Amino acid sequence: MKSNNVSYLVKKGVSSVWKNFVMSFASFSILLVSLLQISVVVLFIMNANIIMGNIEDTNQIAIFVEDNENETKEQHEKKVEHIRDVLTANKNLTDVKYVSKEEAAEKWSQSMSGEYGNLINMVPGGNPMPETFTARVTDVKTIRFIVTEIESIEGVEQVNAPYDFANALINIRDAFTVIIFAMLGILIIVSIVVISNTIRTSVFARRNEISIMKYVGATNGFIKLPFFVEGCFVGILAGAASWGLSCFIYSSVFSLFTDNITLWQMFGFFNLIPLNSIRWILLLANCAAGALLGAAGTLISMNKYLKV
Repeated sequence: MKSNNVSYLVKKGVSSVWKNFVMSFASFSILLVSLLQISVVVLFIMNANIIMGNIEDTNQIAIFVEDNENETKEQHEKKVEHIRDVLTANKNLTDVKYVSKEEAAEKWSQSMSGEYGNLINMVPGGNPMPETFTARVTDVKTIRFIVTEIESIEGVEQVNAPYDFANALINIRDAFTVIIFAMLGILIIVSIVVISNTIRTSVFARRNEISIMKYVGATNGFIKLPFFVEGCFVGILAGAASWGLSCFIYSSVFSLFTDNITLWQMFGFFNLIPLNSIRWILLLANCAAGALLGAAGTLISMNKYLKV
């Protein structure tokens, strides 16, 4: 097909949007609603994964250092240093911290009120608080394996881990993943069906135009290109509109969790994705998806009318 013919057909496709404004607007509206729903769900999934990760990061295990009265101070310090090195080198652990007996006693005293804070100094035999390390597990699914691995370290007496909390998180995350992706899949399928039916109605209204072009000898490609361009153009417009509404909704909801970050941090609502970091990616994705859905729906819907 010659370049001047392509230019003519592209212009014809764009002008058809305004000539058939009612049907184009119907396709635009359906595409807009569908793209907006998908955009909002995808943004929700992206941030929900971050929130779940933040909640998982709150799991903390306590590693108690063995207290051996027969070892010297130097031997004990080497033992503590060895445990620290092994824990730090473990890629499945993060935020490894050492808590000495003195620090543990001070924290306990501060947590108590009034004269009860001095009770620990009255215990016979000195400071009874344990010497510990604290760490967080990167993946709660591996917490039992990690605990078993840590218990085998020389000098470790005991490891306390929140197994119930970890199991609950795993169950919630698995159920959440299944539900969200099922909803997203259903939403995409329903959107495609609705968009296809709407565009089919638009093409049906112009079936006489297609038949006339076919009778005068126009090729399928010559007939399809204006409709293809029209579908792409409407889809891009719907994608841009969906992007604007998605940004407005996202920024409004995002501000709810950033205005009072201290409160929401308790529930894992922090380090959410800022709009500026995904604004243009979101625009590109919406316009590309709109153009693809609009063009594909138009071409699929008009195939039956090319068989004249």
